[in-house]
This record gives sequence, C-alpha cells and structure tokens, in this order.
Amino acid sequence: MAFELRELTVTEDRQIYAMAREIGPGENGFVNSLYTAGYSKFLSLLPVLRDYSAGRGLPPGHVPQTLYFLYADGVPVGYGKLRHRLTDSLLVTGGHIGYCIRPAARGKGYGTALLARLLGKASELGIERALLTCDEDNQGSRRVIENNGGRLAEVDNRYCRYWIDLMSVQAAGGRPG
Repeated sequence: MAFELRELTVTEDRQIYAMAREIGPGENGFVNSLYTAGYSKFLSLLPVLRDYSAGRGLPPGHVPQTLYFLYADGVPVGYGKLRHRLTDSLLVTGGHIGYCIRPAARGKGYGTALLARLLGKASELGIERALLTCDEDNQGSRRVIENNGGRLAEVDNRYCRYWIDLMSVQAAGGRPG
C-alpha cells in the first residue's frame, strides 16, 4: 500500500469534502475543522485554514496549526492537525496533534501511519516532545499513540495524556519507539 501525506491547499477537491462529510462534525474530542454545511462553504473555508497554518487570522487563544491528509493508494483516508506550539488549554486537551480516520477506513492501520508521518512533521518544526491526548475509553486512539512510541503520563478527568519523545524516534531511524 502506498501512503502519501499532503498538506492542505486552497484547491482541495471533492474527495476531501466527501471524507470530511463522512467523518461528521467530530467525535472523541476531535473537532472536524473541515465539516461544513455545503461544498461552497467548504471551499471558502480552505484559505482560512491555510492562513491559520501561517499564523494569520487566528482566533484569540489559538496557535498556528497545519492540516495534513493521509492518502492510501490515492484515496484520502484521514487527516490530522499539527499545532505548532501548546497553550495552557492544549496542555489539558488537544496536545500538539489531533487526527481522525474516516469511518470506512478504520481498523486498517491508517491511524498509526498517519500519526507516524505527523510526528515527522512535528520534528521538522523543532518540537522535541509531542503531547497527544485522547479520551480514556478511546482504545483505538490509545493503541495508535502507543504504537508510535507514546508513553502515558497521566489520566485526568477521563483524558489520557501521552508524550512522545521525538528525539528518540529520530534516533531509531524515524520509526516510533
């Protein structure tokens, strides 16, 4: 299977829109930033999200974040948000990376592949330790994080906080520990 990680552009097509609609507004703490009430609204949202990646037009309290799509054999199967730094709020829930796999593609290892590639992008940004959070009962996400070297730091108010040391991932040849 061929994987490709693509950064959001302002010219995304209906494949991405269809994936966003399939994912829905979000679940398990993941907010689907691409979920809109129609294709024209989706298209108008893309430049805004692209600007957020560069730190332009951010809502108060938000940090720059870049969206990436994972394609498997040319089909988008999921996407992730890479936050360039943390706020006090993101230290509690959210962390550096949020990700979601479309329902029809779950259980096939795409989450692990997506997170591994997002961790590589985090390392490129100079992030040495990445924080990921998930609901305590989200076993799928916990497995994905642990498969990528995540170490459970704490469970608080039903949220798990995992840290991934990106320096040790690089030392292992880019493979999660």
